[in-house]
Amino acid sequence: MKPLNKTIVFIFLIYIGNLICFSSSKYYRFQNDSLKTWIKKAKNKKLDSTSRSKILLKSYNYILNNNKQLPLELSSIAYEFHVLKDTVSFLKVNKRALNSAIKNKHSYAIGDAHWNYAGHYIKLELYDKAYYYFNKAYENFIKENNKKEASQILYGMARIKGRYRDYIGSEILSVKAIKLFKDLNNNTDLYRAYNHLGLLQIDIKEYNKALDYYSKALFYLNKTKYKNKYYEILLNNIGRVHFKNKKYNKALEYYNKALKINKQKQHLARLLNNKAYCKLLMNDTINIKKELFLALSIRDSLKDKTNIISSNKNISDYYKYIKDTINALKYAKEANTLAKQIKNGGYYLTTLKQLADLDIQNSKKYLDRYIVFNDSLISAERKVQNKFTRIEFETDEYIEETKRLNQQRIWILITSIGGILILSLLYFLRVQKVKNEKLSLEAEQQKANEEVYVLTLQQQAKLEEEKVKERNRISEELHDGILGKLFGTRFGLGFLPIKGDDDLLEKHQSFLNELQEIEKEIRDVSHKLSDNFDSSNINFTSIIEQLLKDKSTIGNFTYNFSFDKNISWKDINEVTKANVYRIVQEALQNIIKHAKAKNVTLVFSNENQNLIVNLKDDGVGFNTKKGKKGIGLKNIKSRVEKLNGTVQFISEVNKGTTLVIKSPYTMNNEQ
Repeated sequence: MKPLNKTIVFIFLIYIGNLICFSSSKYYRFQNDSLKTWIKKAKNKKLDSTSRSKILLKSYNYILNNNKQLPLELSSIAYEFHVLKDTVSFLKVNKRALNSAIKNKHSYAIGDAHWNYAGHYIKLELYDKAYYYFNKAYENFIKENNKKEASQILYGMARIKGRYRDYIGSEILSVKAIKLFKDLNNNTDLYRAYNHLGLLQIDIKEYNKALDYYSKALFYLNKTKYKNKYYEILLNNIGRVHFKNKKYNKALEYYNKALKINKQKQHLARLLNNKAYCKLLMNDTINIKKELFLALSIRDSLKDKTNIISSNKNISDYYKYIKDTINALKYAKEANTLAKQIKNGGYYLTTLKQLADLDIQNSKKYLDRYIVFNDSLISAERKVQNKFTRIEFETDEYIEETKRLNQQRIWILITSIGGILILSLLYFLRVQKVKNEKLSLEAEQQKANEEVYVLTLQQQAKLEEEKVKERNRISEELHDGILGKLFGTRFGLGFLPIKGDDDLLEKHQSFLNELQEIEKEIRDVSHKLSDNFDSSNINFTSIIEQLLKDKSTIGNFTYNFSFDKNISWKDINEVTKANVYRIVQEALQNIIKHAKAKNVTLVFSNENQNLIVNLKDDGVGFNTKKGKKGIGLKNIKSRVEKLNGTVQFISEVNKGTTLVIKSPYTMNNEQ
């Protein structure tokens, strides 16, 4: 019977063990369900923030006390702390959530924790950090094919890139998000994505494309229950497209449509401001002042600082229009001060330009600030764009590395070497393609600029030719018409048998002499008017002198300009003139930015059918042995090579710089 007893005991032990496990499992499920209930309760916005915070702390302490690894629950608790603006608790809990998710290799929870960080840094307006965590979140969501979350992440990344004027990058991410939104039949987010694409196209002046995207946005908006909520925003954006395209009547039509359905104060202020400014540009001042100040009043009440700048800027333009310079300056300065205070770079530049136009005495000061800040803003945007690219590149490398490690079990050496070679080749091809596209675009742009300049010179030449013809006509009229009649009159008066005393005869002769002097003056004027001159010389050299004058105002330097009168400008084709103009323009820009010069001298001379351009400044100079890698010098060298000429930079530190260019004449008949 012993074997039987052992069997019974064994079965009994198994039964007891199962019972304990079942009870424990049931208890765990009970506790876990309670945790989820607490978290759900903490999301109830009807409760005050203190009560919600207590529930979240209770949930978090439960996980700590029971030493449980619940990364998703921790991430949810962290997010609710973020909603309650409890930054300290959020950072503490989210860090634990991320560590727990990584420890458990829970891809979704890792992505969710990174998403929390991204939202946190967006609120702090640290968009480069937000982009980094968005990218990390996307990497984990897409790994497990979580399309819903991945699509939201892509859209968030697209908006950040758009903010930093990386239009191509933003458009690519938006299109990727749209593909996922379509797979999910997510009409609301399809509307948002196409609306964002429309905004991007406005910034790059692709107005027809913008209208196409807004049409698609409207199509998907009509499929949602939020049509009334977002329809006004879409109408305003379409109006903005027409406004930017200078179709003001069309823009006004959409602003009026939006005003009929508007319900929110913020939207009302925006529409009133846009409508009033549109009417101002149409020279229609009826109710403009009332609408502009009503929009400003609403924005003041909402403490909407960014849009207060917009209102002040537009009010300044209104006062400028009615020639009230004092008030125009007042509101322009308020807009500029507020833009600087909240660090809004776009509006700060706009208001600086506005102040330069209004305040003539301080115009140079504002223009200098504009140039310096614009350069720094472009530099900062490029740095952030490069950072985004590095983040994406590092993510791509990580994905490829993961694939390579998975395949390593099959064929370690061949797969790794092959993968690296392929990646290197693809990267090289992509870099070359981007470089080629960039060079092609620059070449086309340069060609277009030259064509515009050539047309300008030709137009001025025709204008000078017509002026000469008109001068000749006036000369002929004076000489053959008025002078002849005057001579005939004097001749007739001279033979009149006038009798009288000596005084009368003396006065008569005096008048005849005066008429003769008048004839002589008219003849001299006629001859001067008929003297023709080479207008081509005056055309080009006057344009160069105007360029020097403009740049000297911005750069605060004096200039001296001279040219050899033996230079036959008519024998030099317009493309060569265009390139010479651009070279001088680029060199003067470099002087303004870097040289700190007080005096600039420009001399054009002729040497054996070669045009010599000599530009000298007394600025800080540079060490030519170390070389300069600036884009300006590269552009100058590129243009000189295009003219089959030579360029020489002569400079020493603190002794100024001399630029010498020698270019052969390019005859018109050689084109």
